[in-house]
Amino acid sequence: MSTLDIRDLHVSVETKEGAKQILRGVDLTIDSGQTHAIMGPNGSGKSTLAYSLAGHPKYTVTSGTVTLDGEDVLAMTVDERARAGLFLAMQYPVEVPGVSVTNFLRTAKTAIDGQAPALRTWVKDVKGAMEALRMDSSFADRSVNEGFSGGEKKRHEILQLELLKPKFAILDETDSGLDVDALRIVSEGVNRVKANTDAGFLLITHYTRILRYIKPDFVHVFVDGRIAEEGGPELADRLETEGYDRFLTTATA
Repeated sequence: MSTLDIRDLHVSVETKEGAKQILRGVDLTIDSGQTHAIMGPNGSGKSTLAYSLAGHPKYTVTSGTVTLDGEDVLAMTVDERARAGLFLAMQYPVEVPGVSVTNFLRTAKTAIDGQAPALRTWVKDVKGAMEALRMDSSFADRSVNEGFSGGEKKRHEILQLELLKPKFAILDETDSGLDVDALRIVSEGVNRVKANTDAGFLLITHYTRILRYIKPDFVHVFVDGRIAEEGGPELADRLETEGYDRFLTTATA
């Protein structure tokens, strides 16, 4: 059993007008095997939380703690966080020209495990995961995300997730830009990881449609840089019906 524990997290970002506080005291605990969905309006700080956990240099933690199994995540470099078991599926995956998907995946697996995977089983694992995600085998030889459609980029993120097997996966609006078929395929990939590992998930989304495929254990409403309400899957259903107006009214009152 692993635990990712976030306590009173405050994060700012540098703007032309100076430092701007985005997160204003976030408390959240995720255990192995749990799926936590974070929902909220644009600009509420959801993606800031994701990138702060991953160690993006744009964001400055001004106070609070993040620990993974008691270890100080905030003291770790980005690569140390990955080796410790954190994984981020980005909302806008970047292109890496000149680096093939095959080389990228094997290099990442080697860095995380501390040794290169056995080539025979690795090739089989990659091929099986790609087939399950309906990715043509030609993608293995293409540069990472270069010329990929939005849906192909998201499938590649889930391919990484399936092969790297992190302790905790942060999925930052993985459903954005996906059509119905791609959403189902990507969700099936996440559910395979859930079924075959004890990974915990932090699923960031605006909409409930992905939650029809990936069932959350807990739903948290993010407003103005903090968690405004928490509940089970029924809270997502309520948000689908009512929207965020009642939280925004409270936040500005």
